[in-house]
Amino acid sequence: MKSDKELYGKYGTLAKAYLEEHEPAKYWALGKDLPEYLHGVDRQAGEMYDTMYLKLSAKDEYKKTGEYFFDVRKENEMRQRIEEEILSELVYVK
Repeated sequence: MKSDKELYGKYGTLAKAYLEEHEPAKYWALGKDLPEYLHGVDRQAGEMYDTMYLKLSAKDEYKKTGEYFFDVRKENEMRQRIEEEILSELVYVK
């Protein structure tokens, strides 16, 4: 049995919650287009993540050193930087 509730990825879900709470007029204006919009947010976020990951991982500041804990910290910093960019550019927009 198919549920009436749409399933979205992380960023689509965050965008939906943001619209409901902070931009209710936009939320209601999207109407039937809301699922397409939220799936688009998820798709764009995935593309943005991949692009930024490739660009940042090529920078000297994020290159692997062979020191496990240092490399893990750098990887986490890079992922956090990408996450912040996705949230500000795609999720929390007016």
